[in-house]
Amino acid sequence: MVVDRINFLKDAINKANYLYYVEDNPSISDFEYDKLFAELKELEQEHPELKTPDSPTQRVGSVSEKFFPYTHKYRLYSLDNTYDYSELERWYEKFEKEYGNNVELVCELKIDGLAIALTYEKGLFVRGVTRGDGVTGEDITNNLKTIKAIPLRLFDPVDIEVRGEIYMPKTSFEKLNKENLEMGEKLFANPRNAAAGSIRQLDSTITAKRDLSMFTYTAIFENIDNPPKTHYDSLMYLKKLGFRINNNVELCKDIKCAIDYCKKWENKRNDLDYATDGVVIKVNSLAYQEDLGFTSRAPKWATAFKFPPEEVTTVLKDIEISMGKSGAVTPVAILEPVQLGGSTVARASLHNFDEVKRLDVRIGDRVLIKKAAEIIPKVVKVVDDAHHYNLPVYTPPEYCPSCNAKLVTRPGEVGLFCENSHCADQIKARIEFWASKDAMDIDKVGPAIIQQLYDKGFITSPLDLYNLTIDDFLKLDLVKEKSATNMYNSIQKSKENSLKRLLTAFAIRNVGKETAEILSEEYGTIDNLCKADVEELAKIKYIGPIVAKDIYDFFHNEQNLKMIEELKKLGINPAPAAVAESDELKGKTFVLTGTLQNMTRDEAGEKIRQMGGKTSSTVSKNTSYVVVGENPGSKFDKAKKLGVIILSEDEFMKMIKQ
Repeated sequence: MVVDRINFLKDAINKANYLYYVEDNPSISDFEYDKLFAELKELEQEHPELKTPDSPTQRVGSVSEKFFPYTHKYRLYSLDNTYDYSELERWYEKFEKEYGNNVELVCELKIDGLAIALTYEKGLFVRGVTRGDGVTGEDITNNLKTIKAIPLRLFDPVDIEVRGEIYMPKTSFEKLNKENLEMGEKLFANPRNAAAGSIRQLDSTITAKRDLSMFTYTAIFENIDNPPKTHYDSLMYLKKLGFRINNNVELCKDIKCAIDYCKKWENKRNDLDYATDGVVIKVNSLAYQEDLGFTSRAPKWATAFKFPPEEVTTVLKDIEISMGKSGAVTPVAILEPVQLGGSTVARASLHNFDEVKRLDVRIGDRVLIKKAAEIIPKVVKVVDDAHHYNLPVYTPPEYCPSCNAKLVTRPGEVGLFCENSHCADQIKARIEFWASKDAMDIDKVGPAIIQQLYDKGFITSPLDLYNLTIDDFLKLDLVKEKSATNMYNSIQKSKENSLKRLLTAFAIRNVGKETAEILSEEYGTIDNLCKADVEELAKIKYIGPIVAKDIYDFFHNEQNLKMIEELKKLGINPAPAAVAESDELKGKTFVLTGTLQNMTRDEAGEKIRQMGGKTSSTVSKNTSYVVVGENPGSKFDKAKKLGVIILSEDEFMKMIKQ
């Protein structure tokens, strides 16, 4: 009978998925798997009444209009963390005082991904929700169904909620970025960003193509006989149900064993095909966990040891000259490719030629590079050896490598500059900045596409982007109709951007996105800004006389005024900025640092401004709050030194909700 064959095929495919993704022990070839899948798909098309929610064919994806909020039945807490082994020992001492010596611990690698909550009823996957703020997330069930490491039906018909971490393997991340580079689309900073961008696609067929996976790390059991008594046993039970757990989990008899585990993986983590930024350490006994409970934000029975920022050595193959939108010429280290922070690094910042001189970096040197959080890798120092002194000292260029104009210095600024406004590299840099996320945010139009458009003579300024047609994009290499349409639509959509974004895109000297925000709030329209004099501008808080002169000069330059008129003809003339939604944060200045889980830093900044507050990129004694996400940088240290109030992400979310 057809129903028997369909059930046989579903069981065979689900078993193959389990052996491949959970046991890492493939039972059949890809060819055999594809034959089974094709047969099942054909039978279900012929007999749609026999298609069930747990069928493997339901992993192909569909299109949603939006994601809907969903309140978690059980809250998802954050984790306290430390970089210090002595702090781990003090954390463990509390348990020894309470429960005696040798309290068992479980160590698991902290996967650098996105937390997710999955609900199963009678063994059937019914719902998947993002972490959100820990209380409310977004229902992305259809997207999660495309991930083969997530079982659609468990081996036992139990009611259970599991927690896992969605991630993208490093090899898949490299492949995705390579494909995006070829298509001129945006590159992801790291595997975590790639996973986040993939899992929240409204079109889950895109998610299905992104090769995401998941490790399950805990569960809440409902109405099952003889539930596990320890965390380690619960992980083994989850594996038997069909979930993928991380095989590097280790049961430790005490804190010394746990510290040894941390030290081992600090060195071995680069051998893994997934990014990990630390170790999660949990009390093994579930009875002890229940007894210890939670603080307002984190369990008392678990903590995370965070690995220090990675440093690796590699060979400096060359020093490339990069051109900025303002004509600034900066050196970039071209490296022998090396794994660092979960991705392959082949370029690193050298900042400026004074830094090259200070480090005494020479082509052919072995150098130490470092990357903290998501910051661009930088050269820290030369690895001192005899070979270094046999290499020629690096000499900064005298002429622009693009247009051969004489490079100059500018009073009060570090570095060299090309002052030829018609320099090809400078023009492309201005267009790239115009399209960038911080400026007009023209998605899909990246450096590779801009290079092709420039080379074919389609664009010579940012304004030319708005005269492009879909047919123009179809004339580019490797661009198909869908990509061409997406790029065209993204450009047209940018016409609706705020004055803040447009002012940022202008790349006025000494005016970044924060100053652009201040000017947008103060003047409302471009026409009002054009009428402002230097004295008036200089009186604005955070502007000052030097920046005021730069702003005045820009809006009294004949060429710039002509450009503004052309923008208006193209339909780009932002209306006055919206009035703040409330004044709850009026007079408060926030600095954001680290990676936030619930929103991007730009989104958090926008929310602060909507509530009447301000954001700043630097910490000072005038800063009201520093909001700290994961892997905070030096701003966190400066805030502690100055005694500025530090907010965790959970505390910040509560503040803006109140």
